[in-house]
Amino acid sequence: MPVSFPVANRTRDIAPFHVMELLARAQTLEATGRDIVHMEVGEPDFPTPDPIIRAGQAALAAGKTFYTPALGLPELRQAIADFYRTRYAVDVPARRIVVTAGASGALTIALACLTEPGSRWLLTDPGYPCNRHFIRAFEGEAVGIPVGTENNFQLTPAHVAQYWDGRTCGLITASPANPTGALLSAAEIADLADAVRRRSSKNGGHFLVDEIYHGLSYETDCPTALAAGEDIWVVNSFSKYFQMTGWRLGWLVVPEPYLRAVEKLAQNLFIAASTPAQYAALAAFQPETIAILEARRAILRERRDYLAPALEKLGFRLAAKPQGAFYLWCDCSALTDDSFKFATRLLEATGVAITPGLDFGRHQPERHVRFAYSTELDRLKEAVRRMGAYFATASGKAN
Repeated sequence: MPVSFPVANRTRDIAPFHVMELLARAQTLEATGRDIVHMEVGEPDFPTPDPIIRAGQAALAAGKTFYTPALGLPELRQAIADFYRTRYAVDVPARRIVVTAGASGALTIALACLTEPGSRWLLTDPGYPCNRHFIRAFEGEAVGIPVGTENNFQLTPAHVAQYWDGRTCGLITASPANPTGALLSAAEIADLADAVRRRSSKNGGHFLVDEIYHGLSYETDCPTALAAGEDIWVVNSFSKYFQMTGWRLGWLVVPEPYLRAVEKLAQNLFIAASTPAQYAALAAFQPETIAILEARRAILRERRDYLAPALEKLGFRLAAKPQGAFYLWCDCSALTDDSFKFATRLLEATGVAITPGLDFGRHQPERHVRFAYSTELDRLKEAVRRMGAYFATASGKAN
């Protein structure tokens, strides 16, 4: 008789990344010799800067491969605190900074600390898909709030007033946001923080801001939510601006009253972040490294400034202002009524890989796609050329 292998109910509510199916297909096509332009992957295409690599190599050569304290290497926590002071003119005590196994590790710890079974978190829809799955993993409920051009795809105090109820635990937002690249101003962050505080006084609540794309903005620098109060949780990462994706290193800034709870969770969930990665990251804030990163930011801006108008000429409409990160969130409804089928067909016909809206929420996913401009400018131009040729044919115009 067949054997049953039951799994926890929560796993049934955690969706896969649908784009991974497209990525797997793209890799299969590449294995047959097809040339694929990758615009679906959410990581910078630049290698980790040499000063960081050299620092990691030196740590390995010196035998620095043992556990660090659960909250992170003290020198690195202080370096992050110094970075906040230098870049943002904000004083954050090093004791409030927890080094984690990537931003995912930071989100895991924060939500494990704050989410009770049945409690609700307010999120943007569209938004980073893993957030709702982290919440579900701790038996909470993610409440996706539809956002659009009318509010620059960000939450507002009016949303908090409308959706906050007796079960609400808190609000999670991101600036710059994935997939839209939309930013929050300092005033908008402060207004959201105040809106959460007014409701927290009645039944508790938290404000968590994802800042992992900080450093990757193009018209204005991103303000940190830490300037709006010491009760705000902030997640950041060495993956995007610092281009250390595979090193799996991030950090969490924790309000003072929660430090002991977070430390216990870190000890049990991860023991500690990667020791060689932490020593390598000490070089991330050096002037030599920052100069490299700023030059690469200029390259990303050049790519964005080419791709945005080029896509509009093809029939896409920029749904969100591309202010930060390295994504363009586009309305493709003039070309299709099913973005997933459209992305699949585009890959097969042209070798251009993009991300359909399905991964990012339930608010009009069928009419949106995400383009990542984390690939060389010549490759972006090739993708535009291929799509233009395809759309000029009858098959390219069909749904």
